[in-house]
Formats: sequence, C-alpha cells, structure tokens
Amino acid sequence: MSSGEPAGWGAPLYAHALDAADVGAGTSVLDLGCGTGEFAAAAVTRGARVVGVDSDATAVKIASASVGPARFEVGDAHDLGPVDALGGPFAVVAAMQLLTHVANPLRVLREASRVAATGGTVVASVWGREEECDVGLLGQALGRWLPQRQSPSGRSPSGPPTLADPDRFRKLAWLAGLAVVGVDEVVCPFDYPDENALVDPLLASMIGRTAVVRAGEDAVRAAVRERLAEHRVDGGGYRLQNLFRVLVARAP
Repeated sequence: MSSGEPAGWGAPLYAHALDAADVGAGTSVLDLGCGTGEFAAAAVTRGARVVGVDSDATAVKIASASVGPARFEVGDAHDLGPVDALGGPFAVVAAMQLLTHVANPLRVLREASRVAATGGTVVASVWGREEECDVGLLGQALGRWLPQRQSPSGRSPSGPPTLADPDRFRKLAWLAGLAVVGVDEVVCPFDYPDENALVDPLLASMIGRTAVVRAGEDAVRAAVRERLAEHRVDGGGYRLQNLFRVLVARAP
C-alpha cells in the first residue's frame, strides 16, 4: 500500500498480534521491518523490551526519536547477524506487513525463527485477498485507465496464490521450520474524514498519476466518488474495511 493509509489504521492489527503473542511487561520483542515504529510503540506501551530493525535509515531515525526506550537499528531482515548482537534471543519476533515487501519471505521467516528463543513466538501479518479489502475499490475505480491491476497483496488478480491465501501462508511458515499455531483474520477500518483525505494520496500514487495523465483529475475524482459511494459515512467521510491475516507460530 501507499502513504494513503490513514494514521492509526494498524491499531486493531497490532493489538491482535500482541495479544496472540502474549506480549506484556518485560517481554523481549524483535520488530522486523519496524518502519517508523508504530508496532514497536504499541509493544512498548505494554512494557515490552523492543528492538526494531529496518533497511530504511530514515525510518529508523524517526522511530528512534519517537519511540521512547526501544532500540532501533538499520539492518536486513534476510540476514540479521549474530543473535546476541541484536540483544536476543527474543521471546517474540514480529514481521508486521513485511513479508510481501521483501525479496525472499521464506528466508526472512527462517531468520525470525533463528533469532527467536526456543519455543518463542513468531507473528507476521499480510493483507487479505483483494476481494476482502475495500481499498481494492480504489484500483477498480481507475481500472479503465490502467494496465492490469495488482491487488494490495502485490499480485495481479489472475496470478498464482500469494500469502493472502492462508494455506500458502501456513506452508511458508512450515517451510521455515515453524510450528503454526494459527492464521487469524483481523479487520481494520481505514477512516478518511473527507474526500480529499481519501483521494489526494491516490492522485499522488503511481496509479493515480497514470490515470490523471490519461483522463484528467476531475474524471478520476468522479470515478472514485462513484465507486466508493456506498462507503461514505455521515459527515462526508469514508470508511473502508480491510482484512488482514495474522500468522502465529512457534520457533523450534
């Protein structure tokens, strides 16, 4: 997804993952692909001892400045290096919304397993299927002006199964040597206070810019309004419901 995700959208997802991993005071948590630290912050509020790793140095700098006692480092989730240098092994290793953005998700899960404590929890999340996520309607609204669309999970609708498929998600964890506890579903509402909050980030995205070049901004805005009319709420805002899958597994 793009920067059009509204602030705070991940709170239900993060709460579910932290509950599933039984994160509380003193729990050691490694946050892979930590970004600017939203999940880490949620873990810190529960009293967890958090280390975050991300390949984006700018994001790490922001997280370090904004998330209290947590420690953040620039690193590669494919190759985390010595466990003790990270401060592990960890009771919980999280990969929230990371696996569809890395070159080798299997290797990332194997690394997560390696740095987890014996019997530790690995928790990871991905988008649901396109038809399970209202944000897919944005792509549908612009579809007439775009090449073959991709779903939020990163594949064209006619492509092979991805991690949005729970069976595929389970298999990947099994191949990584993890014992799968379950794959849960969490619905997160994306709330936009008005049309501009919804449409402006879309116009700034690659698909939005492409559509504007071909049809003009007015036509693009009208198409979005028409396609998302049923998701408009009192006050003129919009609410899009999106499903995420959360894998919970145990390290050997």
